[in-house]
Order: sequence, then C-alpha cells, then structure tokens
Amino acid sequence: MPNIAIISSSVRTGRASHRVALYFKKLMEERKLGTPEILDLNEYQFPVFNERLRLQPEPSKKLLEFAAKIKAADGVIIVTPEYNGGYPAALKNVVDVLYDEWRRKPLAISTVSDGIFGGSQVITSLQFTMWKIRAWVVPAMFPVPKVKETFDEEGNPADKAGVDKRATAFLDELMWCVEAKSRMG
Repeated sequence: MPNIAIISSSVRTGRASHRVALYFKKLMEERKLGTPEILDLNEYQFPVFNERLRLQPEPSKKLLEFAAKIKAADGVIIVTPEYNGGYPAALKNVVDVLYDEWRRKPLAISTVSDGIFGGSQVITSLQFTMWKIRAWVVPAMFPVPKVKETFDEEGNPADKAGVDKRATAFLDELMWCVEAKSRMG
C-alpha cells in the first residue's frame, strides 16, 4: 500500500483546517487506500529557514525527519487554509527548505476556508510554487467551504456520504498518479 504524507499546514490557534487532515487519514485507513501519516506543522514548529536543507551545515533532527518522510512518501496531500488569498507562512517555509524531495512527487491539494469559496484563491499560488519545484501536482482539488460546519474537531464530516463521494474522486486521482509514478520508476 502506498505511503501518503498528509501535511496539515496551519499553526494558528484555533485552526480548523486540521479537521480535514484528520478526515483524510481516517478515510484512507477506512478504505485501505494506503498508509497515511499526518505531518502536522503545528507539532514541528520549525523556525524560519534561511537556507535549503541540502545547503545547511547542521540541519536539525526534526528537519531531517520531515524531509525523510516527504522523500519516502509515495504521494502527498497538502491541506491548507487560505489566508488573505495565500497559504500559511509555515507551509511556504517547509516547501522552500526542501527541493529534491518534491521532484516528481504526486501531490494533491485540499484548500480550506471558513467562507463559502473553500479557499479557492489559494490554489493558484500553491500550484505555481509546487510546479516551480517540480512536484507533480494532481489535476484535482478538494475545496472545503465553511469548514467548521462541514467537519467537527475530530475530522468527522456532517454529510459523510456527500463528503466521502467528493473525497474519493480526489483520492482516486492522487492514487492514479502514485500508481503511474511507481510504474515509471
């Protein structure tokens, strides 16, 4: 089964996007779609990096662990809130500190907001950044509008059947790309 890293991007107090990361982990385990692991940037609390990992003379153990998990993952799901049309600084920080780890990595993006648009404005800036560092951005997205109404704090959806249907199509696209990459070597 493929290893899937789920990056929970928000480090804000009272963050709600983490609910979506929890949901994806549960759904993948429930449907035996892979081995998911949440990489919670709030738990890592990385400092602002001043250099890429490969150029750091003495990278921290936590950074090396994070980089190894991204490198070992067969695919990545990024769950990100939208902050003023962009994504959190904590996410930009870990995206930019790595480089080779992202190369041709199948990557799916879930955007989250409290409003009705589901973080749709953040997708273009994050897609562009990931394309620039040569990740394989999956041509599917999973926007979550009104996240606090859609998911409870444990990641349980209010409309399980409806959300599962949308999430399955999203995950199917990621898994197709993961399978394609494994065949290509």
